[in-house]
Amino acid sequence: MTPERLAELLASVADGRLTPALALEQLRHFPSEQLPFASIDHHRALRQGQPEVIFCAGKTVEQVVTIAGRLAAVSGSFLGTRATPAQADALRAAHPRLEWSEQARTVFLPAEPRLAPTGRGTVLVVCAGTSDLPVAEEAAVVAEAFGNRVDRMVDVGVAGIHRLMAQGERLREAAVVIVVAGMEGALPSVVGGLVRVPVIAVPTSVGYGAAFGGIAALLGMLNSCAAGVTVVNIDNGFGAAAAATRINRGEEG
Repeated sequence: MTPERLAELLASVADGRLTPALALEQLRHFPSEQLPFASIDHHRALRQGQPEVIFCAGKTVEQVVTIAGRLAAVSGSFLGTRATPAQADALRAAHPRLEWSEQARTVFLPAEPRLAPTGRGTVLVVCAGTSDLPVAEEAAVVAEAFGNRVDRMVDVGVAGIHRLMAQGERLREAAVVIVVAGMEGALPSVVGGLVRVPVIAVPTSVGYGAAFGGIAALLGMLNSCAAGVTVVNIDNGFGAAAAATRINRGEEG
């Protein structure tokens, strides 16, 4: 239940377009709804400014479809991360408007009509290498689903630093920058030294043996000498997008 949807519901009761009994029916599971395998938090968008998101990994197809269906029934929308093709196929059968990104492993049912982007400016997602794209695209899709204007900059890692330097204007125009990198994780430090806005670094598990599944990139980013760089967990594009959304909205959220 988003603030906009709740306000519309109350306005409908106030002007007589909806009876209190029907409004109560729509709010029956507010703020939460208990299922045998999940407790759905319908109140989260009002409380935090962002709705509950389905983490699809480890869930059965039936569980994901049921949770998504309840979220859609109450809010008209849902977002899921780390979805499998089988989960996406089942969700698309139930929700034909579903947007499935195989690369990002996200499933998104936008509200209808689709909400216009909000926030102070653009969230720029900077991706070091093509191998980092799944995590970068997760961040971009989630940021868009959360109502941000999003720009993407791909394959600008430090092995060819001129590629990044050629994009100086786009870097300077962003309100928040998410930087996704594996290997040694150097790119966020470079970006952090070029911009005056918050930089959210996302280490990925991309790299050879001594990268230790992303630990090398994580430690490199945590030890960045560039001021204003913060770090989320390995491969956590979702967490970076959630943080960027709160920064971009400021008091609007």
